[in-house]
Amino acid sequence: MKERETMIIALRGETLGEVNEVSSVAEAFQNQTLRPILKMQNAMLLAAFRPIFAQYKNEFYTLNVRKREVYINNIFQKEAKFIHFLKGMIVGMFSIAEYQIYTENLNDLNKRLTNMLQERIRSQVETFENV
Repeated sequence: MKERETMIIALRGETLGEVNEVSSVAEAFQNQTLRPILKMQNAMLLAAFRPIFAQYKNEFYTLNVRKREVYINNIFQKEAKFIHFLKGMIVGMFSIAEYQIYTENLNDLNKRLTNMLQERIRSQVETFENV
């Protein structure tokens, strides 16, 4: 088990954002765990969205940038199973200790994770082209 923990933490890299003694548990977790994992998993997250766009007859690719952002927001509101799948991609990269922190602060951390996922995808909307 220790080998998995060490490899996962080494793979994702350093803390992204500030963490200090006044940081809340959720804020520290966000910067030490969630941000590095989201950065590491970025290409997979983007790839996961392509089939969702195709599922809706590639309508997404006909929209301008602003409407694409709205479209992505709607996916986060309507596609609960898909969002749970994305969260699973992130949670699977937690160490056991991180998973325990996550389960103890589930509501707050889920909100943060969903917001971060949504912002990450929206901020890269221009990378999506019909391939």
